[in-house]
Amino acid sequence: MTEPILLHVSDHVALLTLNRPERLNALNYALIDALMAALDRIETDTGIRAVILTGAGERAFSAGADIDEFRASVGEGRATALRDFVRRGQAMTARLEAFQKPVIAAVNGLAFGGGCEITEAVHLAVASDRASFAKPEIRLGMPPTFGGTQRLPRLIGRKRGLEWLLTGDPFTPQHALDIGLINAVVPHHELLPAARALARRIIRHGPDAVASIITATTRGLNTTIGEGLQIEAEQFARLVGGRDLEHGLAAWRNRRSPQPA
Repeated sequence: MTEPILLHVSDHVALLTLNRPERLNALNYALIDALMAALDRIETDTGIRAVILTGAGERAFSAGADIDEFRASVGEGRATALRDFVRRGQAMTARLEAFQKPVIAAVNGLAFGGGCEITEAVHLAVASDRASFAKPEIRLGMPPTFGGTQRLPRLIGRKRGLEWLLTGDPFTPQHALDIGLINAVVPHHELLPAARALARRIIRHGPDAVASIITATTRGLNTTIGEGLQIEAEQFARLVGGRDLEHGLAAWRNRRSPQPA
């Protein structure tokens, strides 16, 4: 049986591949569970400093939820659909958003529905010029349920977010870049090299400092500015006396680039 998630580690970067190309990497329950298990493994591996998440095949990053499986859960009633589908999907995107190591989406094709919600949740995203994005859940008579009604408007603004949530229309990678959903658009054959180059630019810095910035930013966006400043101060305080700050200050004093601890 084909593994739903492929994991390859090279140069301190984990490449996670959604591996259902025959179904456009649709997010069935087994794939989501396997992705969560892979993140658990990566989290405790000190040799892995960053994660790149992409899709298998040439057509899709992920076309969204597995509708056949979702429909079966809906058929079993509200409690089952909420437990098996909504909570599982929301847990996945929340895990990606709060992950302590940087997660970069390498969007290689369709990123519809849940695939777009993964792109919204991860820290950074690079897209192929062949990519396409959409929030088509309204066509099924429902809102997005993996966090899309909350993250997309926070990322791109309420009116822009509602346009795509309410129409279900697809949009181009260039438009995704223009509105702030992704960080870069590159030629298709340069996608993974570009994602790896971005990862290298991050992991040249100390892992504790990287984690503190991710935590402060992710938590702070969902609070008031006052609460966010307190979170920022707490993250700084955690680093005082640690190796990252010590090495960074020593490097500044000696006018050299700091090396990760």
